[in-house]
Amino acid sequence: MVQAKTVALYLLIVFVLYTIIASPERAADLVLIGFEGISDAARAVGQFMTELIN
Repeated sequence: MVQAKTVALYLLIVFVLYTIIASPERAADLVLIGFEGISDAARAVGQFMTELIN
């Protein structure tokens, strides 16, 4: 089981590196989309907590 997780992790790392090398513009767009999603989620949690307190 541990070996399967290790192999999966290595495959993920290789895939990410390949994506960055093969298409850096697309990789940058994906990172930007990810950060925007995290930012939106944090904003929504903050708004929820504010409404919960009020």
